Amino acid sequence: ACGWGHTIAIKADGTLWAWGVNSYGQLGDGTTTQRNSPVQIDAASNWAQVACGWGHTIAIKADGTLWAWGVNSYGQLGDGTTTQRNSPVQIDAASNWAQVACGWGHTIAIKADGTLWAWGNNQYSQLGDGTITNRTIPVQIGTATNWAQVACGGYHTIAIKTDGTLWAWGYNNRGQLGDGTITERSSPVQIGTANWAQVDCGENHTIAIKADGTLWAWGDNEYSMLGDGTTTRRYSPVQIGTATNWAQVSCGESHTIAIKTDGTLWAWGKNDHGQLGIGWTIVPTPNGFTVN
Repeated sequence: ACGWGHTIAIKADGTLWAWGVNSYGQLGDGTTTQRNSPVQIDAASNWAQVACGWGHTIAIKADGTLWAWGVNSYGQLGDGTTTQRNSPVQIDAASNWAQVACGWGHTIAIKADGTLWAWGNNQYSQLGDGTITNRTIPVQIGTATNWAQVACGGYHTIAIKTDGTLWAWGYNNRGQLGDGTITERSSPVQIGTANWAQVDCGENHTIAIKADGTLWAWGDNEYSMLGDGTTTRRYSPVQIGTATNWAQVSCGESHTIAIKTDGTLWAWGKNDHGQLGIGWTIVPTPNGFTVN
């Protein structure tokens, strides 16, 4: 998983590794020292899933417990405080956490019972609890017990239920919710019809795959990160191309990467740092790098 300047990964043996920017303890190694190569975090070997925000990290162990570290100014760690944590701390006593996603300063997670929980920054209603109140501990969103997958943008949240319906809430100034408006939503609203399979979010754009393998996009398109051949903002889902073999998608701040079922990799959007992996040569310099 990638944050705005840090990376966290899990090996097949269940160990957790981190590298990159560490100004707020987001690597979890007990320091604020930047790491230029992977360092192991914690001695445990039962890490199962990890997600990164701007400066915080949330992870789930194989036993279903939830752990958090990094910046905590909005309560995005969920430990009931706004205290920065430089190493993993357990969040909540539950042991049935199943999936987690992080936005710029908010966190959304699904439990094994299908319930949805949120905490952290709520300035733009990105938690979905009907308020703009920041939350320092997990609060349940609605009463549904059929949430299947969740993704967070900078200030918006998109989630899929087990029935294939797609739901969105939070900031919507660039149409990133996909409901045809630029109206902020303080609780989940359904987007389109049911057959969504996977979704991911950039800072202000959203990309999703339907069960039929088609690819759809909406929201900000300043750097062509929607992939529709334009820079036109889209306020509701538009199909990208005609292919029906898209398998998985992931979004950066202003770029998108996706994989088809034939194993080919595709990229589009902003490429000022070579993030698409095409068309640029990155040349190291004493003060960073240049892009040729």
